[in-house]
Amino acid sequence: MHLSPEPVNGDGHFSILIPTWNNLAHLRLCVDSIRRHSRADHQIIVHVNDGSDGTLDWVRAEGLDHTHSRDNIGICLAVNGSGQLARNPWVVYMNDDMYCCPGWDSALMAKALEIGHDAFMLSGSLIEPRDTGNRCVTVADFGQDLASFREQDLLAHCSSLRRPDWYGSTWPPTLVHRRWWHAVGGYSSEFSPGMASDNDFAMKMWHAGCRIFLGVGDSHVYHFMCKSTGRIVKNDGRGQFLRKWRMTPSVFDRYHVRRGQTAQSLELPEPEQDPAYARALWLARLKARWN
Repeated sequence: MHLSPEPVNGDGHFSILIPTWNNLAHLRLCVDSIRRHSRADHQIIVHVNDGSDGTLDWVRAEGLDHTHSRDNIGICLAVNGSGQLARNPWVVYMNDDMYCCPGWDSALMAKALEIGHDAFMLSGSLIEPRDTGNRCVTVADFGQDLASFREQDLLAHCSSLRRPDWYGSTWPPTLVHRRWWHAVGGYSSEFSPGMASDNDFAMKMWHAGCRIFLGVGDSHVYHFMCKSTGRIVKNDGRGQFLRKWRMTPSVFDRYHVRRGQTAQSLELPEPEQDPAYARALWLARLKARWN
């Protein structure tokens, strides 16, 4: 059964969920960029994993809404717990190593108003310093880390990095309506600490009837690519996704949300029932029998 879309209004206030794990310097810059470069006064909600580096004390001193766990509980439980504090109509999930450029939020809200209803999942467009072959990312090096970050150069050039909207929104920063966030149950805890949890959330949105998965080309967020995944024991996200949905994340990305393709319309068409898609599904389901 699909969730019926409802019309949206002009309330552009977000509840921004930021999980963090002893990464205080990046978190401070992320929060500062939200405060300085947003058009609206958003609710910022931080989930503090551990926090023994001073993060918990800083979050309390800043008066930020927050949740806390003594250990690192991963992305899924962190965003679900912090999401319970969301007061605003829109939920944004953002990583702590991201820097929001001016107007990032108004570009997302403008697209939401253009769509006219709440059945969508939007992403900001990442600017990254290294080329990983990701077609959804603009590669421009304004610093590999905080010590080398050229903030003023980024601010001077980010408006020139506009790109067409693209299909395949699944990863942060993501924007969904709070109604949809709660209807699909947030992030699935069985994917903790988080590998493939973005794809799983998008698939749940798809099964609930969402067909708009857009990256907004003029919503810019710089990403330092400071990943904490090297410090954790990873879950087998690909295998879990395969067993749950009977296809791999790559099949979903390629044939359903068409990640990286330039958007030709707001709404995605259904997957083309061609031999390539049929073969990809057959191979995925064959693999699922042995996982």
